[in-house]
Amino acid sequence: MSAADLSVLERPHDRLRRRRVVNRGMELVAWLAAALAVLILGVVIFSVARRGASALSFDFLTKTQAQFAPAGVKQGLANAFVGTFIVVGLATLMALPVGILIAIYVNEFASRGIRNAVTLTLDVLAGVPAIVIGFFVYGLIVASHGQSGYAGAFALAVLMLPLVARSTIEVLALVPDSLREAALGVGAPRYRMTLGVVLPQTIGGVLTGATLAVARVAGETAPLLLVNSLALTGTHWDPSKPLQTVPLAIYQLTDSPDPADHARAWAAALVLIVFILVVSLTARWFATRSRRKIAQASR
Repeated sequence: MSAADLSVLERPHDRLRRRRVVNRGMELVAWLAAALAVLILGVVIFSVARRGASALSFDFLTKTQAQFAPAGVKQGLANAFVGTFIVVGLATLMALPVGILIAIYVNEFASRGIRNAVTLTLDVLAGVPAIVIGFFVYGLIVASHGQSGYAGAFALAVLMLPLVARSTIEVLALVPDSLREAALGVGAPRYRMTLGVVLPQTIGGVLTGATLAVARVAGETAPLLLVNSLALTGTHWDPSKPLQTVPLAIYQLTDSPDPADHARAWAAALVLIVFILVVSLTARWFATRSRRKIAQASR
């Protein structure tokens, strides 16, 4: 065999070696990008913790803000924590059932054209800036009825709705068609099949979407500035009146010239980060549990 023929035989080996080098290079780039993201998160958490840890205390969690308080009076953000709990809780109660019903209709009953139109609408709604949602709720509710916790909850519910609906649609699509066919084969009506067979398989995924949506809106400030910012001092539980929330408290404390207020703002930011971290880990746990349940059902 000539030397030219031997060079032809070596070419596939050279291409394979080049592909391996490129693959290793891309793996290294991806690893560096992931490490950079983790590094940025670590720097943010460390920076917030370094500035806010000194202000964390039992009084910070149990006492309320006081305007024009004399020096030395201990203050906290209990009213902001209570307000956030109420507003985000009401928003979840508004968005969760509507989002689940949208997902069930789109995945189980709607035609292809309607499904595409609804999913496109949800994607567009998910991309609308939060301040635009705030203006919408201001014109719809606040302009005629004034600011309130209900208005703030409705604004956050609009932000949560596409997240809940899209995540539920995705998890419903993972349910094997064999389960649907088995239920329909024994004479179950379609709605009974959906509620009794399909939906129970997706509870973990639905909770995952709900927890991620809560984490998404827990730190929103822009819409609340327009619809729920005129909160009174003290701890209030009535959502018909404006309620103080943690993002609003951080925004207001950073405008104060008092260094103690700045420290409380950093501490509130640290609490918010820890809350989002816990919620995100809970969502990951629910997602893993849901995938295992669906995998077992498909066997």
